[in-house]
Amino acid sequence: MSRNIVVVGSLNADFVINLDRFPAPGETIAGTSFETFPGGKGGNQAYAAAQLGGEVLMLGQIGGDAQGIWLRNNLATAGVDVSHLLEDREVTSGVAFISIDHRGQNQIIIVPGANGTFSVAKLKQHQSVIERAQIVLLQLEIPLATVIEAARIAKQSGAVVMLDPAPAEKPLPDELLALVDYLTPNESELATLTDVGLSEAIDLREIGARARELIARGAAKVIVKLGGAGALFVSAESQHFWPSISVPIVDTTAAGDAFNAGFAIALAEGMSEEDAGRLATAAAACSVMRPGAQPSMPTRGEVDQLLKQHPPQ
Repeated sequence: MSRNIVVVGSLNADFVINLDRFPAPGETIAGTSFETFPGGKGGNQAYAAAQLGGEVLMLGQIGGDAQGIWLRNNLATAGVDVSHLLEDREVTSGVAFISIDHRGQNQIIIVPGANGTFSVAKLKQHQSVIERAQIVLLQLEIPLATVIEAARIAKQSGAVVMLDPAPAEKPLPDELLALVDYLTPNESELATLTDVGLSEAIDLREIGARARELIARGAAKVIVKLGGAGALFVSAESQHFWPSISVPIVDTTAAGDAFNAGFAIALAEGMSEEDAGRLATAAAACSVMRPGAQPSMPTRGEVDQLLKQHPPQ
């Protein structure tokens, strides 16, 4: 069955520690709480897109353990098609260890597990689902060769390709950039990808210039996610800024995934890029008001309500 949105990427079990502040090297401190959430950038984007009303299929790989079953079932409860979710019984499912301080900022360590054995050969056994997609969402938590192959299949089939370059690879091959319709780094990832440090204060002209370097290397358009400041859309011809929506921040984990899912949903519905960015910004804002990755993903009703409360100026 055809799906509007296919997500090719990672699934992780997130082990989350809340603390007042991050420890210094060699320091031991006490956390305030511990929880486990379903996550992984691929899983997060699939779950978020389904929550927003999309027709979504997840193509990824779990390990032969209880965490893998849990990750599969959680996506299914949101309405994600998991019929093409692979399993590698020789390894564990992917895990992420996440620390969150009192400001809602996070530090993340990822152990790939089954995400790391999701090979090109395994992907190609299921390439027909990519070939039928309208939009394909990609990230960098599975092998880079697999990401490139997924982008190649999607591009040849006429799908819109969105790449979230996280965690940032340096250098990101021009071969991959040339297959991407929307590249969506955050500010630190943009600095890594362009090998140029950015000013501490957000400078939209500087960020736009760095984004155009990636466009010159092949990416069609770049959307730089700037956290609480908003997001900047850059193409070869134009630049547009979406300011953030001010909300109480509990946990910023996966806000970027909510943004990508929101933008993809809006494009699938035929919205303009400007309106897609507004919906994506609202989805990200909703997500930071709750803890966890997938549990924080908002429904379409919640996003629409926030947009009503904050009309464009």
